[in-house]
Amino acid sequence: MTKTLLVFLGSGIGGAARYGVNVWSLKAFGPHFPAGTFIVNIAGGLAMGLLAGWLAFRAQLPWSQELRLFLTTGLLGGFTTFSAFSLDAIVLYERGDLGLAALYVVASVILSVAALAIGLAVVRSFS
Repeated sequence: MTKTLLVFLGSGIGGAARYGVNVWSLKAFGPHFPAGTFIVNIAGGLAMGLLAGWLAFRAQLPWSQELRLFLTTGLLGGFTTFSAFSLDAIVLYERGDLGLAALYVVASVILSVAALAIGLAVVRSFS
């Protein structure tokens, strides 16, 4: 299977999962804050940290480059998109919700990076 096809398949699965979170969060939290993208960015950061940490420090089987590509670039790349984040931030800004837009941008970036660091730390702690 070609690498492009692996990324394509992983991205489709990740995108469908992202869509599911967005549909659920709209029902759960309403349309006033882009909770779906916020949740996906945090969960994706944590998942990427856990996966990268596992592959780098704990994996005992030789993981192929193709599997890594499918999981990271494909699946998680399709699940977490900064383009959706950027659009949501601009929509909040253009709606005049400047404080909410700023909070969304700052909290998303800080918590996503922190979640990835936590994922790496969790995997490293098993050593």
